[in-house]
Amino acid sequence: MSDNVGLSTPRGSGTSGYVQRNLAHMKPRDRDRDRAAPYHRDLDHLKHRQRQPDQGILEHDRKREVEVKVFELRDQLEDEGVEEDEIDRRCDALRKELREKMNKPGGRDDASAPRRGLKAHQVHELADAKIKESERLRNALKISKDYEEGGHWKRQEERLREALDRESTGKRDDRD
Repeated sequence: MSDNVGLSTPRGSGTSGYVQRNLAHMKPRDRDRDRAAPYHRDLDHLKHRQRQPDQGILEHDRKREVEVKVFELRDQLEDEGVEEDEIDRRCDALRKELREKMNKPGGRDDASAPRRGLKAHQVHELADAKIKESERLRNALKISKDYEEGGHWKRQEERLREALDRESTGKRDDRD
């Protein structure tokens, strides 16, 4: 190799000995030039924001579950040798029943219903379940919807400042 770069010989290394630069290397920022903090300075950015599920995807999954059950019934009836018209009639009846059950207000989205095991790739279902769980906990602990974390301390500081301001203005009035 030339210029003392890479291996002196590629023998036994399992490589060709070809040297190339690391394209994944990130150069450190020049602090004098940028003068920008690597993080946000506002505290609102640090607050936890609940991930909102996409209702379209949730609705699609519910419809897909209905169609899977209808397809399973169709497959079973075809294996039994039932006539095609009878299969269509039964499948339509099941589809209608499942959609009515799905659209009923206390049907599928009931908070007291047992939760099924959700997988890591079901992010929208997980987010929806987490929101419902947080809502149940908030209701159980009687926490208001407009609760702000640390709000009690902020109000206490404001009262203390107001009391100090009243004292300082009262002392100024006494001196005059």
